[in-house]
Amino acid sequence: QVQLVESGGGLVQAGGSLRLSCAASGSIFNIKAMGWFRQAPGKQRELVAQIFSGGNAYYADAVKGRFTISRDNAKTTVYLQMSSLKPEDTAVYYCNVLLGGNDYWGQGTQVTVSS
Repeated sequence: QVQLVESGGGLVQAGGSLRLSCAASGSIFNIKAMGWFRQAPGKQRELVAQIFSGGNAYYADAVKGRFTISRDNAKTTVYLQMSSLKPEDTAVYYCNVLLGGNDYWGQGTQVTVSS
């Protein structure tokens, strides 16, 4: 069993910043990647950023230069620092962990950016 607990969402004005956190616990041996997806109303869930076991990171074009993904030294908590937020960043953000060939998801945290 893998548990993911997210925190850090909220309401922010355009241009502002938020930091999301996701703590993984349980049978979390050999995590291959940790990342963040988001889903806006009426849209498909999309990958925002991902960090791999070796430390390489991937960012969607829409967030490059504005968002930064990182993790703690134990590699059990992943963060998403979001800056220069735009109204189009409004979505439910989901933490994702790839482990043992399976995907695990957090419960989601709402991020709302007002114009």
